[in-house]
Amino acid sequence: MQLPLVVGVDGSAPALRALDWAVDEAALHGVPLRLVFASKWERYEGVTPAGSPERPAEEIFADNVVGAAAEHAHLRNADVPVSVQVLAEDTVTTLLQEGRYASALILGSKGRGEFADLLLGSVSLAVSARARCPVVVVRGDKAAMARSHGRILLGVGDPAKAADAVRYAFREAEARGCALDAVRFWRCPAHETTDHPLLADLPERYHEEQASLLLDQALDELVEMHPTVHLRRVTAEGAAHKLLVRRSAAADLLIVGARRRHGHHGLQLGRVGHAVLHHAECPVAVVPQAQD
Repeated sequence: MQLPLVVGVDGSAPALRALDWAVDEAALHGVPLRLVFASKWERYEGVTPAGSPERPAEEIFADNVVGAAAEHAHLRNADVPVSVQVLAEDTVTTLLQEGRYASALILGSKGRGEFADLLLGSVSLAVSARARCPVVVVRGDKAAMARSHGRILLGVGDPAKAADAVRYAFREAEARGCALDAVRFWRCPAHETTDHPLLADLPERYHEEQASLLLDQALDELVEMHPTVHLRRVTAEGAAHKLLVRRSAAADLLIVGARRRHGHHGLQLGRVGHAVLHHAECPVAVVPQAQD
């Protein structure tokens, strides 16, 4: 049984853009779509008396949202199977639960309501930081949305914690027939510099070589498994969160890994994840790596 792509819909323009991206992604991978609207509408309408024929306005709105979203998905690609779900539950909790049975969660970068003007909606941030499946936050310019760059950008961290993100990146690049830029960044601590003219570049060279070795360690097995993927290995000096945001302008998708610690229920998203989710110029996939 194929796990669906689960899309959070709420009637907002960012959610509609995420739906467009998800329809194309579902068609690419041959998987169904599941559209989910979740909101505790009782907090807006109060409790409807038992036996009352009246339905809460928010419930009616939710039905209209998922109905319109399903029709929109059908018009974009009628071959993609679509199911819908409306739940009077907390949005984050519902999406995290749905993610247990999804190939990925697809979310807009913002939502409607009080959080609509933030750089990143609270729901998208919370789900990206806690989900057990990949989460794609759809953002970026028209070129990225149209997948016209023909390039995926992968930020490679610790090879022991990046295996799932690397696998996800190779699968995406192979399915799309596009190039994959795998990048690892390095920094040279200030105390390792030297004024000796013959030794000035040794600390930098050491850290660059270490970055290259770690990059090879993370990629080599997947290179053999996906020989048709055009891979470019890149090592660069600088802060990963800043340089990934800058490089995202030339990518259709940016992929980063995220550590998930068993028994830890708080937000599990590092500095790099926060930065790219708020500022990247293309859709961002956060791929969790389970840790003991």
